[in-house]
Amino acid sequence: MHRNSFDVIRIPTNGPGDVSGLMALIDSGALEPSSILAVLGKTEGNGGVNDFTREYAVAALCNVLSSRLKLAPREVEARIAFVMSGGTEGVLSPHITVFTRSPAPEGVGENPSEKRLSVGVAHTRDFLPEEIGRDAQIEETTKAVEAAMRDASIDAVSDVHFVQIKCPLLTSERVQDAGARGRTTVTASGYASMGYSRGASAIGVAKALGEIGAEVGEDQVLKDWTPYSSVASCSAGIELMHNVVILIGNSRLSSSPFTIGHAVMRDAIDLPAVMRALESVGLSGIDAQSQSRLVNVLAKAEASPDGAIRGLRHTMLEDSDINATRHARAAVGGLIAGVSGTGAVYVSGGAEHQGPAGGGPVAVIARA
Repeated sequence: MHRNSFDVIRIPTNGPGDVSGLMALIDSGALEPSSILAVLGKTEGNGGVNDFTREYAVAALCNVLSSRLKLAPREVEARIAFVMSGGTEGVLSPHITVFTRSPAPEGVGENPSEKRLSVGVAHTRDFLPEEIGRDAQIEETTKAVEAAMRDASIDAVSDVHFVQIKCPLLTSERVQDAGARGRTTVTASGYASMGYSRGASAIGVAKALGEIGAEVGEDQVLKDWTPYSSVASCSAGIELMHNVVILIGNSRLSSSPFTIGHAVMRDAIDLPAVMRALESVGLSGIDAQSQSRLVNVLAKAEASPDGAIRGLRHTMLEDSDINATRHARAAVGGLIAGVSGTGAVYVSGGAEHQGPAGGGPVAVIARA
């Protein structure tokens, strides 16, 4: 089978429409635009239903890449997997992480005993509003994750360390559309629909990777917190009606100079889990050597649904001014930034069925 080479580049941004860092790399010849496979970003919006910084960022990237790829912006979006997560509360710093894939030169990195970072992408079909948060979304996500594994040339589920999904949400117009056709949506609340969409998508990941049984379905979404995926990271947005999948793991068919590992946080203050994730790729923390090898940390953040962490009450769920997901991103972002020595880490809020209740996966990409 053919081997691929992957590159991972983290680029700071000055705003959701800032493409200057990306274009500087392209103009200097350091980045070939045709090799871009996926872009994962953090934007400084509120992370809610009306966070248009996500759509703005994708539009800016598609528009600027359009001329370089000689494609229409909509064709760029179909070719490259874009996932933008809103919310950079606390010390989190807006940035994008660009993943590229190109054929590896003959004989380069051919060590059959060594696995290196590999990335695969896939898309589901568009969903009807009434399918969001339900079995249709679960089943289509399962198929897309399996397709992304094949795209990444990863055979063993144990080699999958992070599955990032961008999923849709409900708006009042989408709810009305379903009603006009005699259908009922899982909820009439746009904000609540984000949790249902993330949860159903995560269940789909867990099914694809054999983490849960085939019998788990929509009846468990946001009701039974037992089923979860230890590698799923799902972010809901208004800008699409399908799921975009970016699957990251290690493969023997990759000649990448990078590797990825992960751990699972049991709650928002689980520092030992963050350290285990760093150690899984040979890093120890914020010493100079680790800093030079660290590429990015990818994590999910969640306010525990029972309103307490290790027996002590918190007020994230009762704050009428700031949503709980924003509190959680700030808390987990600060924890990870303190260990990794940078605020330019990817922390996404809302970890329904993504790790145990109140916790979430944390993955680390590093130079091997």
